[in-house]
Amino acid sequence: MTITKPVGGESATLRDCLARWPSGVAVVTTVDQDGARRGFTATAFSSLSARPPLVLVCLDRSADCHPAFDGAEAMAVHLLRDDQAQLATRFATKAADKYEDLSSTPGLSRVPLLDDVLARLECELVNRFDGGDHVILVGLVRRSEVFPGEPLVYCGRLFRSLPPEESSV
Repeated sequence: MTITKPVGGESATLRDCLARWPSGVAVVTTVDQDGARRGFTATAFSSLSARPPLVLVCLDRSADCHPAFDGAEAMAVHLLRDDQAQLATRFATKAADKYEDLSSTPGLSRVPLLDDVLARLECELVNRFDGGDHVILVGLVRRSEVFPGEPLVYCGRLFRSLPPEESSV
């Protein structure tokens, strides 16, 4: 039996519907005007254009780090490995010192670059768009790196790993 309800507002049905869509998990970092490192966990991340190389990420306007990204010149998007759910949770937690005991190196515009991730994109922030209770950050990719590992996936309100790839013979 299928139950349908009108979509809108903060309905539980809408949240349940959207929770069924799997997505990768990223940590997005920047520095604020005082040079303090800021960041958040995002599942709303996407490639936007190949020419020029643009990506987008959505940031909740109520996030502690929203003001930092509102005035930032650059951001780094870190795609997480399947063993990094704890890192995703750390950057999703409000009012936490997200960088405590975490090594990072300065990248483009001194944005913190996290080590040991699946992939990393350093971006110049070129645009921001209204997205309701979120802001859509558009970054021009200036540098990208890929590292070994498998992606962390978020689906059904849980972190998951993809099954091992089956070999085709």
